[in-house]
Amino acid sequence: MSALFAVLTDPSSLPLAAVVGIFAACAALVGTAGVWMVTTTDRLADRTGLGEAITGAVFLGIATSLSGTVTSITAAWDGHASLAVSNAVGGIAAQTFFLAIGDMVYRKINLEHAAASATNLLQCALLVALLSLPLVAMVLPPLELWGIHIVSPLLVIGWIAGLRMADEVQRTPPWRAVRTADTKEDVPDEPKGGKTMQVLLIRFAGLALLLGLAGFVIARTGAELAARTGMDETAVGALLTAVATSLPELVTTIAAVRRGALTLAVGGIIGGNTFDVLFLALADTAYRDGSIYHAVGEREIFVIALSILMTAILLLGLLRRERKGFANIGFESAMMGTVYVLGVGVLVWA
Repeated sequence: MSALFAVLTDPSSLPLAAVVGIFAACAALVGTAGVWMVTTTDRLADRTGLGEAITGAVFLGIATSLSGTVTSITAAWDGHASLAVSNAVGGIAAQTFFLAIGDMVYRKINLEHAAASATNLLQCALLVALLSLPLVAMVLPPLELWGIHIVSPLLVIGWIAGLRMADEVQRTPPWRAVRTADTKEDVPDEPKGGKTMQVLLIRFAGLALLLGLAGFVIARTGAELAARTGMDETAVGALLTAVATSLPELVTTIAAVRRGALTLAVGGIIGGNTFDVLFLALADTAYRDGSIYHAVGEREIFVIALSILMTAILLLGLLRRERKGFANIGFESAMMGTVYVLGVGVLVWA
């Protein structure tokens, strides 16, 4: 308990082994909570009638992103701009890669074929648009108001508008993907006598709080690891803290695939990624030395471009709907995996 208190107040007072141990413990806690989160969210999707794509984008996407949100806000508040930005956008790249892992787990058919959804297509397009705004901000003059760049509120407005469009598409789809024998439709399957809505919401809120607290500790220990080891903050953010706080997405994706909730698996990743872009707006608000977009450099731009590229590949896969690629893995999964591994290599060795 004393070590945890030290992390919350002054992590520099702890030995390096203790910092690493606390970081790893919180990462494991985040992953464990993610297992419980997917079952709760799947049942909420059935109870509310919102469907797995919307519920995955809103409930699951936001909740599993809470640890990453707190990590970026805490890092920005502590003045670590590179760590805050790379954690936010690095998480998007990592989570998109997790879909490739989910495709490997789902052995029946290409995951993107089976989880065909107009809502997921819209969310992908929204994500590309939102990721483009920070790049625009980085090349524009620092147009700030109270230290907050004008692009930050535009990210929030764009996200809300995108959710409204996704909800309209979910309720009254203007077109539908052609159903095949391998299409896994989102059909409510809440068992009789299941948990009440109130119990599900309380459980959901408790797990979300746990993820948020873990994210705060991960931010503090991650920044301390960067300072102690001399590692670049961008590499720490994009690889260590981003992957650690993204563990719920990996766990929930695999769990959802195994449960047969394929639309939830894909929607949770894409929806979580669109929410993760808002980390940048929140981090910009928390960063008190001006616009956070102008406090970072080329390596952060590279991570944003990497995330846009991987999202575009995913969108192509969702549109093409390849049935069976090599070993039932679609071309998009192979490409996303390759791009991510090469991107990690650039961050580590370049």
